[in-house]
Amino acid sequence: MMIKKILVSQPKPSSDKSPYYDIADRFEVDIVFRPFIKVEKLPSLEFRKQKINILKYSAVVFTSRHAIDSYFKLAKENHQNIPEAMKYFCVTETISLYIQKYIPYRKRKVFFSSVGKIEDLVTIMQKHKTEQYLVPLSDVHDSNLSDLLDSRKLKHTECVMYRTLSNDFSNEEIKNFDYDMCVFFSPSGIASFQKNVPQEIREKVVVATFGPATAKAAHEAGLDVQIEAPNEVSPSMTGALSKYLLEHEED
Repeated sequence: MMIKKILVSQPKPSSDKSPYYDIADRFEVDIVFRPFIKVEKLPSLEFRKQKINILKYSAVVFTSRHAIDSYFKLAKENHQNIPEAMKYFCVTETISLYIQKYIPYRKRKVFFSSVGKIEDLVTIMQKHKTEQYLVPLSDVHDSNLSDLLDSRKLKHTECVMYRTLSNDFSNEEIKNFDYDMCVFFSPSGIASFQKNVPQEIREKVVVATFGPATAKAAHEAGLDVQIEAPNEVSPSMTGALSKYLLEHEED
């Protein structure tokens, strides 16, 4: 199938140096950015009902930039100053670099998976077995991470710090839905796609997913999953997308 128009379910990049723009130029494809979900930080009062003391933990695990935003904002709202000795464990390097929005990156202990897989990150965490890990999550999440941490006997506590909501499509958007491929980064995005886009349209769309949970949700939804990132060849979505388009240029 020739791919000419791609919908990426993320906000438009703030920089014109995004790899997505390089892909659009190289393969002459139209890439549109349109989030399928929207994220809201939990109100401080609601967060406090979980009785989580952020300063009780010596390390924090980030699986998304939304988790980073919520963590630092809630800490500030609750007048909790994060100590410099705090350790940060991130599932990808991209997520780890986002931390510098809030703290001096080079002066902190930041760890990340070089292949973008949670299993690899947990292996790194095992080298820090004495840490007390805090895991900020969305209200919509699976138990895979918790089960994995339990199996490795790592001390951890999960807490909800933000909500993931469907970013509904307008009738006009559905009427003009002419994408050949949709790129997803979370199971919530898949759920929103199912909710908003009629089945007869979904069946015509090739799907790319990032992360095993997203891939699982896409397969369970019966979508035509052609790309699953990260993988051994392509640790990033843009790398996997470039490889796919290169292989299908002659189709």
